[in-house]
Amino acid sequence: MKTIELTKGSGRTKVTLICDRMGTGLVVRIFNEAEHIGAVAVGEYDHAHERASCSLINRLGHKDDVIALPVAHRIARKTKNPVCVIAGVHLDNITPSEISVLTYGYEKLVDEMLGMLEAGVI
Repeated sequence: MKTIELTKGSGRTKVTLICDRMGTGLVVRIFNEAEHIGAVAVGEYDHAHERASCSLINRLGHKDDVIALPVAHRIARKTKNPVCVIAGVHLDNITPSEISVLTYGYEKLVDEMLGMLEAGVI
């Protein structure tokens, strides 16, 4: 299995992305120091209709669906391959500013990962 591991930020807003290739598909984990399974989204690309579709499982009380679902859709649409995104980011007493920093961080990590995939890194 080939892997990409990327990190952005520091302190409370440090976020990590790990991408593993599984056959033609990808398993992507996005997490912070409180790593956990908060939500799982599976994205699939429909080649006949040229569109991506996703399914989501969100754990009770977790809000990681706001990460997992759009990221899975974006990756499936871009790579035209199946993807499973597991998101688990938690911060006690998170502020709106920290939410913005974390969102920017994981979106940039996805950008970087997609660039590496396009370049054939894995």
